[in-house]
Amino acid sequence: MQLGKQIRMERIFNRDSRRTIIVPLDHGVTVGPVAGIESMRETVSRVAQGGANAVLMHKGLVSAGHRGQGRDLGLIVHLSASTTHSPSPNFKALVGTVEDAIRLGADAVSLHVNLGDDREKEMLSDLGKITSSAKDWGMPVLAMVYGRGPGMREYDPKVVAHCARLGEELGADLVKVNYTGDQESFSRVVNSCSIPVVIAGGEKMNTRKELLKVVSDSLAAGGAGLSIGRNVFQDEDPVDLLQKLDEIVHQEKDWQDLVDVKRVQVA
Repeated sequence: MQLGKQIRMERIFNRDSRRTIIVPLDHGVTVGPVAGIESMRETVSRVAQGGANAVLMHKGLVSAGHRGQGRDLGLIVHLSASTTHSPSPNFKALVGTVEDAIRLGADAVSLHVNLGDDREKEMLSDLGKITSSAKDWGMPVLAMVYGRGPGMREYDPKVVAHCARLGEELGADLVKVNYTGDQESFSRVVNSCSIPVVIAGGEKMNTRKELLKVVSDSLAAGGAGLSIGRNVFQDEDPVDLLQKLDEIVHQEKDWQDLVDVKRVQVA
């Protein structure tokens, strides 16, 4: 691995556990300033206080401050987007470059691909171009890959495994996919991919207990961590939740011992 890429990867991964907690904050482009991300400076501050390894955001939000929040956060700049108002919301258009991310001091870039969409070929082309450009600069690439074409079963283990493998084969350094629902099937996804695999959070879960169990099970299956947005920033206490996720992901604590524990926050 190039030295520059290795250094950047160490800014978004815990060096000891070799796992990561990423909090995506790119939802404003897709759905607008929903609950939890109305004030980005406050949101980023809570994410830092909770102990996340990195935030993921579009280039215009970097000024919200991933540095100087009590502790530095790794920065992943997202390079593709769509909105829910589009007649083709699953088509993610390229909206930034690796050079944009470098100028902003990013530690990685990310790109979203939806397999099965009518314009899949354009998203695949964009991913290929970005990974080639990123390699020249020693910039890590996170590929978010989902099966969202007509009739596709998004959480089917075969579909998820295809998503993970595609990210790897087109040059990504880590890939974000759906959790398949159980350890056995997700382990097959992880074992068919030789780059780190992190799980998405998807729609808001009903309880924290559900989230903590999913994260723990994905790690037991060989996952490298998580990239979860709404289930973190829309929690009633994101700082407390992130602290518990840190204990599960990086300290390998039993999630069941943390469900009812309340951390005392220091002002």
